[in-house]
Amino acid sequence: MKTYVTSAIRNVGIVGHGDTGKTQLVSSLLFTAGMTPRHGKVSEGSTVTDWDEEEIARKITIHTGLAFAEWAPPGQSEKLKINFLDTPGYSTFINDTKASLVAADAALIVIDAVAGVQVVTEKVWDYATEYDIPRAFVINWMDRELASFERAMESLDHVFGRGVVPVQLPIGQEKGFKGVIDLVTMQALTYTPDGDGKAKAGEIPAECAEEAKEAHEKLVEIVAEGDDALMQEFFDEGTLPVEDLKRGLRDAVQAKRIFPVLLSSALHNIGSDSIMNFIAEILPAPDVRKVASGHKQPDKKGETIDRKIATSEPVSVFVYKTLADPFAGRISYFKVMSGILKNDVTLPNYNRNSQERFQHIHAMQGKTALEIPELDAGDLGAVAKLKDTLTNDTLGDKAAPIYYPPARIPEPSITFAIEPKTRADEDRIGVAIHKILEEDPALRFSRDPQTKEFLLSGSGQQHIEVVVAKLRKRYHVELTLKPPKVPYRETIRGKADAEGKHKKQTGGHGQFGVCRIKLEPLPRGAGVEFVDDVFGGAIPKNWIPSVEKGLRDSAERGFLAGFPVVDFRAILYDGKYHDVDSSDMAFKIAGSLAFKEGMKQARPALLEPIMHVEVYAPEQYSGDLMGHLSGRRGRISGSETRGTSVNIKAQVPLSEMLSYANELTSMTQGRGSYSMEFSHYDFLPAELAEKVIAAHKPHATEEDEHAASA
Repeated sequence: MKTYVTSAIRNVGIVGHGDTGKTQLVSSLLFTAGMTPRHGKVSEGSTVTDWDEEEIARKITIHTGLAFAEWAPPGQSEKLKINFLDTPGYSTFINDTKASLVAADAALIVIDAVAGVQVVTEKVWDYATEYDIPRAFVINWMDRELASFERAMESLDHVFGRGVVPVQLPIGQEKGFKGVIDLVTMQALTYTPDGDGKAKAGEIPAECAEEAKEAHEKLVEIVAEGDDALMQEFFDEGTLPVEDLKRGLRDAVQAKRIFPVLLSSALHNIGSDSIMNFIAEILPAPDVRKVASGHKQPDKKGETIDRKIATSEPVSVFVYKTLADPFAGRISYFKVMSGILKNDVTLPNYNRNSQERFQHIHAMQGKTALEIPELDAGDLGAVAKLKDTLTNDTLGDKAAPIYYPPARIPEPSITFAIEPKTRADEDRIGVAIHKILEEDPALRFSRDPQTKEFLLSGSGQQHIEVVVAKLRKRYHVELTLKPPKVPYRETIRGKADAEGKHKKQTGGHGQFGVCRIKLEPLPRGAGVEFVDDVFGGAIPKNWIPSVEKGLRDSAERGFLAGFPVVDFRAILYDGKYHDVDSSDMAFKIAGSLAFKEGMKQARPALLEPIMHVEVYAPEQYSGDLMGHLSGRRGRISGSETRGTSVNIKAQVPLSEMLSYANELTSMTQGRGSYSMEFSHYDFLPAELAEKVIAAHKPHATEEDEHAASA
């Protein structure tokens, strides 16, 4: 396969809300460019970028797919290489979109012509803003019933402002949509539905001429605004020649001053070649940005380094995605940030301090890997079987280390307990989960030391279900999903003074140990504090650690309901010992007994975890969502309206959030999403505490404790 120079590469993230037709659009663009023999359809499971069996079954994008097209814009014989990053649009999988956009140099935000701007539309706009990349809009599904160019444009204007400017107008509407008016060249481009995606250029229809003239003048005026030379030409001539208008539009888009709007019917392949021409002529090559910024040390430490995006620089490669393939092993997707990456080269991984051999580098067409001898700065590729390399690692020339910053991925918002169905599943789960974790940075796997449950955390219930399905199909691990147990804690509200006495006489040496302790509450988050305040040798120094161990062990097992006791201070101030019968074991048991006696006096109480919750949804649901959170004992801390969406912030007990994902989906018709992270522990109301205590028997009786100690 041919190698493309940096200036002939375009890296475009195809982003937007779920069901706006991103994957179908990429399929149409690839077919129009002659990269596929037939027009793949999402409904048939035949698209290039949705090739995973879970994606085909669910008809949604779960992982960012990579594909490329070779395309010569009008008037040029040399083809460009356009890399498409087809990203997920559902909130559950949106973290993969954010992580993959690191590799893009521009974003095409796909809009539903019926629904207009939706929740994820705003999220992906924010991601593009964070990465400082130009963006344009494609209003898709223009052929659908109730599709409205005017309504979609109003929605875009309202949310994103006057920089959103159409560069096309529709010819026909709903089922009669058959083409577009190009407001740059002032031509009518008509298409054969379900054809090859190539337009037939002609005169603008008379009924559209006046509207097109006004829209063209508005476009010329806003393009000229930011360029003194173009503004002067506009004043002198009253318009701009096509080439000058294209140049001005290109500069304005790259300066993030204008966000053009194009039109499409991806399913019927209308508008495809004009979108390809727009990408080739208007969107930037990787080297337009001039430099890529990194750091001298990992984790954003040390001074910032700017590396020119050029083949003349030392080679550096950033891995933005990893896939765990059961047959090919680990596949690393990367962007060549600088230099030239040659096949069969060995590069150091700066993050892992290891050497990696790029044995066969590939350009990816969905799941098909096409071997390539080298990739220039700015290009995207993939390589299999790197030993240690994971997502967000940087590799490159050993003489010129640089660390590129990783994407910031939010913490998981939902957790499930998972239970292996058989002993064989339990044996296999570790290796299988490890491979899944490599390809999904938004996933967390742990074992709760208190409840002993395996916990799987992700972005939503569907996310977890997809992971469980992959574990079953790829690695033959069968799991049962259950809501996790809430990790309550116990604490004290008052003070106590207690004695623990362990005296046991058997044949030979007996056991004897007495300790006196004071318990007092500490602020939330303080943990357990042990203070040795013994004077005069009432307990010899060598046995005091045993008292502490007995006390801490007993606190870990809990008093009210078997949950760890936290946020208290235990002061050991007196005791008794026997020269012959005292021992470590005797004082450990005495410490445990003193703790239990003290807890009876110290007004024990249950603590529950409180989560910081942020809910994102269309503004129309704002009142219902706030009321719903308040009904779940939530405290609303604020809300922020942006465009047609609202962001509600609240503090809500974890026990009230276990089923929230499904209820939010139901309340917002699937248009809402939320994030959640731990905030603090607070007292559980008494009537609820009684129910929790009744449902959880203490883990150990006093006799069990003695047996465990012995």
